[in-house]
Amino acid sequence: MIGRLHGALIAKNPPQVLIDCHGVGYEVDVPMSTFYNLPELGHTVTLLTHMVVREDAQLLYGFGSDAERAAFRELIKISGIGPRTALSVLSGLGVGDLAQAVSQQEAGRLIKVPGIGKKTAERLLLELKGKLGPDLGGAGASAAPAGAQSDILQALLALGYSDKEAAAALKALPSDVDVSQGIKQALKSLAK
Repeated sequence: MIGRLHGALIAKNPPQVLIDCHGVGYEVDVPMSTFYNLPELGHTVTLLTHMVVREDAQLLYGFGSDAERAAFRELIKISGIGPRTALSVLSGLGVGDLAQAVSQQEAGRLIKVPGIGKKTAERLLLELKGKLGPDLGGAGASAAPAGAQSDILQALLALGYSDKEAAAALKALPSDVDVSQGIKQALKSLAK
């Protein structure tokens, strides 16, 4: 499998780009979030890739960050979501926005993406719940918790609480709480 491309950017035709890697030109489909961050033609670019091999085609999808590629891979695991739809979702929502929509169970944000209807949005929310955590862009209001708060959040997620429940429990904690006391207080508030 091809995992990364590094070469000169030859052409940009949304959503596809052409990258010359030592004389071989690779056509790569990218989400619009990656497309807008590409350099000018002729400059060097590095993209993380995901290769899809089908009976009739071999397709290469490129991403500017590991978080985008990881989100793409989670999306295509869902029944009925193919690479094109996953690319569309990542083009319509950033990884952070997608993680926030999933943690807050906001189907309305997903419905705004072309090709995503109400039933598909609800299935995405259900299937992705707990899979797009803070490592892929945020958990709602606690997208960038600091120090002890981050450890408390990770502990709550490891105990099986959802992103939404963990974020709500974190909001109720004082900001200067230490990890052990914070976990105890959070568990007490979640038990109510």
